[in-house]
Amino acid sequence: MKIWKHTRRDAAMLALSLAQTATTFALAATWDGASWPWRLGGACLLVLMMTYNIIVISHLFTHVPWFESRRLNGLASMLNSLNIGQSVQRYQLFHVRNHHRYNNDRKGPDGKTKDLTSTFLDGEGGEHDGLFHYAFVGAVSTLGTTARALLSATRLWRVGEHEQELIDLAAKDPARREQELHQVRMDRLAHFVGVCIFLALSWRWTLFCYLPAFYLALALVNVQNYFEHFGAAPESRYTDSVSYYGRLYNLLAFNDGYHQEHHLRPQTHWSRMPEVRREHAARLEGAERIISPVPALLGFLHRDRPLLHRRPVVTAPAEEPSDTFSATG
Repeated sequence: MKIWKHTRRDAAMLALSLAQTATTFALAATWDGASWPWRLGGACLLVLMMTYNIIVISHLFTHVPWFESRRLNGLASMLNSLNIGQSVQRYQLFHVRNHHRYNNDRKGPDGKTKDLTSTFLDGEGGEHDGLFHYAFVGAVSTLGTTARALLSATRLWRVGEHEQELIDLAAKDPARREQELHQVRMDRLAHFVGVCIFLALSWRWTLFCYLPAFYLALALVNVQNYFEHFGAAPESRYTDSVSYYGRLYNLLAFNDGYHQEHHLRPQTHWSRMPEVRREHAARLEGAERIISPVPALLGFLHRDRPLLHRRPVVTAPAEEPSDTFSATG
């Protein structure tokens, strides 16, 4: 029986996920008797693990699930929903069906962006939103959404009627739609049970370490997304994102740096991103686009980044369709 949908190399991400879960519980269990240097180190490790999981592990999973079995993929989604503090299935619906459909678009005539996470959403005068507002105020909003999901125990963690954006992103096919919304519910349940265990192990750790670490991880993820698109021109599929080709980073982060290529072929397995770059080499090399000298999380160090979004908009030629998931599939 075939277990892995694409390659056994995805087992590395499963191992990292399990290691994160075990480490998180260990940090909670040892907090009360630990020294302050140990506590500080543990808090930093927690931020690092959650940030890495959201940016790399869960992100790649939302595009290309690891297993042939839908049940195993559901369990993996629950595992990492605990690890990242939010439903992986909900993440998939917003990220794949919204962000990768509209690709960090500018505001339209109605003054809104279609991409709900666009860096232009709260910007003025055709500019990106400010980094602080996008990263840290945006993290507060995500924190509130997560808190409401945890407290949805009164409806047994079902997706509520008020969650219209989430409902609209679910598949139109009734059977698939039911599966997706059920997975959101199971993810929320897994996170709720995990938080209850955290509180039982150490309520002090949960309040004074886990909660701040979760917030900082959310903010860092927003910094990552910000610099994956800052300065890029969203009018072309070949210039709407920023790539970083450092070998060590892409080895450790499963080719996360190939972000322009990822937007061109979002459902292509991470191991094939260099192939996507070669496949589209002529168009990519012929386009005026941004290649960063640093990973997106350190994008603020790219001081001389060209601001292509400020240049006159030229209507792009017809381009190949992406392989983004359709909500009707």
